[in-house]
Amino acid sequence: MQVNLHDAKTHLSRYVDQALAGEEVVIARAGKPLVRLVPLAADPGPRRGGFLRGQGNVSADLKADFKEEIEEMFHGK
Repeated sequence: MQVNLHDAKTHLSRYVDQALAGEEVVIARAGKPLVRLVPLAADPGPRRGGFLRGQGNVSADLKADFKEEIEEMFHGK
C-alpha cells in the first residue's frame, strides 16, 4: 500500500498497525516513494557483559607506566 505524506501524518497509528500486521506501507510525496514502514525485530533483551572474561590478559602498572604524566598533572613541571 502506498499513501501520501499528508495522509500518513493524519492516520499514522492506522498505518503503523497495518505494518505490524505484515502489510507493506510506503509513504510517498508527490507520488514518489520516500520511506517504508516496517516493524522492528523482537527485543533481544538485556546485553550480557563479561562474555570474553578470561579470554585475554592485560598486564599494566598504570602508576609506573604513567608516572611522569601523573606527576606533571598533579604537581606541574
